[in-house]
Amino acid sequence: MNKIVPDINDQMLVLLKNGSHVAFDFFYKKYRGQIYANVLKMSKSPDLAADILQDVFVAMWHHKESIDINQPFDHYLFRIARNKVYDLFRKASRDKKLEEKLLALSADQEYNPVEEGLYRKESLGLLEREIEMLPPKCREVFKLCKLEGRSYQEVAEMLNISTATVNNHIVKATSILKKNLSGIDLVLFMLLFIHS
Repeated sequence: MNKIVPDINDQMLVLLKNGSHVAFDFFYKKYRGQIYANVLKMSKSPDLAADILQDVFVAMWHHKESIDINQPFDHYLFRIARNKVYDLFRKASRDKKLEEKLLALSADQEYNPVEEGLYRKESLGLLEREIEMLPPKCREVFKLCKLEGRSYQEVAEMLNISTATVNNHIVKATSILKKNLSGIDLVLFMLLFIHS
């Protein structure tokens, strides 16, 4: 008699609803590329797509208890992403500068690799300065997790703190950086998430 093996997604959804960081990382790694590509198609901007991607997973984490495990989880994430893009466009309709930026991005401007390289270098310098200005413990945890690629569990053991405390530091650091670096380009996305 064959046993029915529970689907890994279902198992991870139950863990996610209970606050598991392992489950969060599982879904982040599984869906980040698809969501980023989808949002990029709609927004035409790598920096806006990176910001929205981050917002999607922050929203998922904040509303994890209300996730319906009987519904397709990818549909849930893509719906959040779509709503975030629509919110951006609604905001743009009220904000002239943002509207002009979005229009310029969608007009297929000529790509200038030298200018792009300088912009990225400048953005990276700005990001590094902002990381150094984070509160000390917050900065330490952020660097270990996001720049060195260590797991929450590993950092918790190294610093003798709980994984929940590690998560709190990451959420706080990300929130501070996002606030101080609005409009930063894809470099921020790469540094924040490539090792997640």
